[in-house]
This record gives sequence, C-alpha cells and structure tokens, in this order.
Amino acid sequence: MTLITLGPEGTFSHDLALMIDTEINLVPTIGRVFSKVLMTGIPGLVPLENSEAGCVIATMDGLMQYSVFISEERYLKIHHMLASDSSLDRISVIFAHPQSHDQCSKYIDELGFPVIHTESNAASALAQKKRPGSAAILSQTLADSSGIPVLKRNIENNQDNITRFIVIRKEPSMENNPEKCSIIVDPGENRAGLLYDLLSPFKETGVNLTRIESRPSKRCMGNYVFFIDLQCEGAWKEAVDRICAITRVKHLGCYHLTGDNPCR
Repeated sequence: MTLITLGPEGTFSHDLALMIDTEINLVPTIGRVFSKVLMTGIPGLVPLENSEAGCVIATMDGLMQYSVFISEERYLKIHHMLASDSSLDRISVIFAHPQSHDQCSKYIDELGFPVIHTESNAASALAQKKRPGSAAILSQTLADSSGIPVLKRNIENNQDNITRFIVIRKEPSMENNPEKCSIIVDPGENRAGLLYDLLSPFKETGVNLTRIESRPSKRCMGNYVFFIDLQCEGAWKEAVDRICAITRVKHLGCYHLTGDNPCR
C-alpha cells in the first residue's frame, strides 16, 4: 500500500508512514495530502491531535473542506530534541514547528530564546543549517539524517507525549465491527440549549463520546461546527440518526485502531 503524507523526510508523519509501508509519497503541506488523496485515490496519513498541544488545525480544516473518510487511527509516541551546530551558549534563536513549540514550551521558556515558527520539523532543520547561532527542535531521526548534533534529548513537556494520526481515504471504510465513528455537526445557529440538544441523544442511548471539539464554521463570527468522536457501542447508530434529524451532519467514517494505544 502506498501512503501520501507530510514531508520532507524526517517528519513524524514520515516516521510513522515508514512503519506502515515503504512506498511513501511526500507532499509539502497537510492540505496537499487531502487534495492528493482525492486526485489519486491513494490513502493519506495525517496527524489529528497531540496529547499536549491539542488539535492539528490544518487536519481539522481538511476534514471540513474535503470529501474524505477516516479509515483507521494510529498512535505514535513523540520525543523532541534540541539540536544545533553551535554550543548552547552561542544560541540566540530556535526554529520550531508550532506544534513542536507547544509540546516543548516549558523547556523553551526556561532557555529564554526567541522562537521562529516553521512549516515542519524538516524546515526547522534546514533553517538551522543556514543560520549560525541557531537551534532547532527535531526528532532524533531528523537530527541524525540532517547531521545536526543533539544538545538536549527528550525536551517535551510530558514524557508520555503522544500524537494521534488518522488514515484518510476517498471512499469510506467497510469495517464490519468499527471501534469508533467520527462526525462533524454543523448546527448553523447559536441559541440557548443548543449543545444540550446535540448531546442528549448520546446520553440517552448510552454512547460514550471520546472527543468533542469546536471549530469556526468560517461563515461568520460566533458560528461553529463540532467535531465528535464516539465509541461504536450501545445504540450508537440510533444516536447519530437522531442528530441527523435535527441538524446537518458530515459523516467522516467508522473505523478501528491499528496498533496499540499507549494511553490505555
């Protein structure tokens, strides 16, 4: 199986993709992963959320914008390194992807150096190589492949730092016994009792929600959509049908976890 994922080589997405398959198609942005999945029919691998920094906004926006489906989820433990060609006493700036910055914020704050955000960890490595007196937050794999010495290992705020990835496809999964289902609820309004009305069917049918998160609808200020992950247990189909009867729902697919969940 070929996978489309975020490049260049050395991103955590690329590291996980290599654990799944050896045929990897790297693209420069998460948005490009979504568009190429639709163009080619090849599945894509994207990060969805991190246990420390929360949701990956580019992936959330892609799920809203593109007609793709989640077919499985995977988890990857994330460790970050501070790497530089210079010694620590000569560093004046750090290059970091925003998610990497958030996941290592405590250590970075202690150092007190300004941070310049980049598009990817690989971009951070490239920027560090071009600017003397700088450092980058990288994976061990990327530091090794880039030839940048590691000054400090495992600088993440939480040693149980985990990122949840999803595999997206052009067609929905035909999984017979899915573990989880994801939907986007778009009520198109803001009124008293709205969330109560949206969540009551899950409570009344005994369905556990594993995640609920709001994002701007991009139509106007104060108008939101809700991302909901639910366990496929109890009368979950009935609950989803009841939601569909009262508001707009985008089905993102029902799927299973491949591999282990380190949080369990």
